[in-house]
Amino acid sequence: MSTPINSPDLVPTTDAAALRAAYSCFPSGVVAVCADPGEGRLGMAASSFTTVSLTPPLVSLCVQNTSTTWPRLRNAPRLGVSVFAKDQGGLVRQLAGPAEHRFDDIEPLTTADGAVFIPDSAVQLSCSIYNEIPAGDHILVLLRIESLHADVGVDPLVFHASTFRALETRAIR
Repeated sequence: MSTPINSPDLVPTTDAAALRAAYSCFPSGVVAVCADPGEGRLGMAASSFTTVSLTPPLVSLCVQNTSTTWPRLRNAPRLGVSVFAKDQGGLVRQLAGPAEHRFDDIEPLTTADGAVFIPDSAVQLSCSIYNEIPAGDHILVLLRIESLHADVGVDPLVFHASTFRALETRAIR
């Protein structure tokens, strides 16, 4: 093995604070995952959301194994995924808070098959579960998009460095 000439200062992944800080360097979209499976509205916020595939149309999100909401949401025939708009940071906190108050003062949009959406969000995706994959202390959930509405004029909310941010448009040279 050769001796590195110039090496970064690396720390072991057993340092949870360093790992959390590294993860926070990568910006992510913030979404609400909501449904009404017949027992009333359920919802949660998720920040590890990404697009996956065009054919079939897939997106993914990660859910903590300790979530008490996901086991109830996963039984819904359709899940509503709403990409939060830049001014909806308060709604994210609300949907991440106590379950009994997640929909206080929100008049969500609901489809006949039970998908629930946050109004004025940048994107609404009506999804079915495509696959669930155990992934450490989370479950990687692949969702198949069945139908959608997108408003490219609405700037999304971004989660970066453990805070919510809005995008800034500027030329990169």
